[in-house]
Amino acid sequence: MSYVDENLIAGEKVEYRTRLHWVVMRWMWLAGALAGVLAVGLLGGSISMIGGKSGHTEAVAVTGLFLVLVAGGCFAFGIILRNATELAVTSRRVMVKSGIFERKTFEMPLTRVESVSVAETMMGRMLGYGTVVVRGTGGTPESFDLVGNPLEFQKHVQQQIGRGTES
Repeated sequence: MSYVDENLIAGEKVEYRTRLHWVVMRWMWLAGALAGVLAVGLLGGSISMIGGKSGHTEAVAVTGLFLVLVAGGCFAFGIILRNATELAVTSRRVMVKSGIFERKTFEMPLTRVESVSVAETMMGRMLGYGTVVVRGTGGTPESFDLVGNPLEFQKHVQQQIGRGTES
């Protein structure tokens, strides 16, 4: 169960949920792809060395298998890294949880949100990610980088604030 779902208050419901954009995985996936290519090369080389007089066939095969594990670990860690951050707009709050080994949480009642701003680079606009900055009344701004669909997140916060002022 997610952090957001575990910490809902009675009568509160999730209106919008997002997470970090897939671009946060780019370095782990690049490392995994590189390790995978090297593994394929080493395993292919060890197969061609079978029956030869070289005594290095087993060492090359073991190194290739190790690199397969490294590649898989890189891909898995990239996915875990992306899923370790949750951003949600509920009927009462803005909630953010981040971290794998250490947890950092941010929760602000919608009545205390002064503004939500979005900054997107050119690449962020093309791929759909950006930085979201939540400012509370009298508080310091909280910034969250590489958020997927940041304008949609901003829109939902503003809609929920608008619903609260209509009541």
